[in-house]
Amino acid sequence: QVQLVESGGGSVQAGGSLRLSCAASGYTYRRYCMGWFRQVGTKREGLAGIFSYDNTRYHESVKGRFTISKDNAKNILYLQMNSLKPEDTGLYYCAADCAYPSFSAVLDPHEYNYWGQGIYVIVSS
Repeated sequence: QVQLVESGGGSVQAGGSLRLSCAASGYTYRRYCMGWFRQVGTKREGLAGIFSYDNTRYHESVKGRFTISKDNAKNILYLQMNSLKPEDTGLYYCAADCAYPSFSAVLDPHEYNYWGQGIYVIVSS
């Protein structure tokens, strides 16, 4: 059974930084595809994804500010978030395992099979 547990969220002032972590257990990287998503209201959008041979993709709104990475030895996915803006506020989820890892799939929430419980990030102006 795959379990994903996020940590590292919280409140920060605009311009600040946070690092989110997602501890993965039971995930064998068979269909290697992991990502970070933000939900605001009912909309869940992909912010950063990593797949096959550590290819990465970012949403335009976070390029140059957010960095996705993973520690294979610890089975942890990270999202380093710098220069945070109030519009970055939301409920952040990590996700793993998409059927066909690809540039187009990695930021599509419908492609993923496993999700964490979510963690809040609040950026104040």
